[in-house]
Amino acid sequence: MAPTNNKANLFDLRGVGSKYKDVHITYSTSSITGKPVFNYKDSKGTHNFIGADIRTQKTEIDAMVTVTLEVILDLHRITLTLIVPAINLLGSAVQFNTIAIRTTHNDSIVGPSLIKGALQTYEAIELQGTASFVVF
Repeated sequence: MAPTNNKANLFDLRGVGSKYKDVHITYSTSSITGKPVFNYKDSKGTHNFIGADIRTQKTEIDAMVTVTLEVILDLHRITLTLIVPAINLLGSAVQFNTIAIRTTHNDSIVGPSLIKGALQTYEAIELQGTASFVVF
C-alpha cells in the first residue's frame, strides 16, 4: 500500500521532444547508505553520482540539484542543475514537469578575464516524469 501524505524522495525523469528523447535522470534524496543518488544518461553516455558529488541548494523555487558532467582543463566545465519542486504525495506516484539546465562554464588557464564573451552558456532541458516515496 502506498504511503499517504509523504514528501517525494525519488524522481524519475525523461527528456521531452526529439532533441532530448535520450535524456533520462533518476534522483533519490537518499539511499540504503543514507546518501543521495543521481544518475544521468543521454546519447553521449551515462554518469552516476553519490553523496558529496551531488550539490543541493534550497532556493525560492525549491531545490536545485547540481552535478558536474565534464571537466576539461583550460577549456570548460559542464554542470547539470535539476530543478526539483517540493511534491507532497497523497498516495501513489505523481507526474510532474520540470527542467534541467546544462551549463558550460568556459575556462582558461590564465583566468576568465581573457575569455571573450559570456563565461557561461545555458541549455534548458524540458523534463517529464514521476515523483514517488520509497522507504530505504
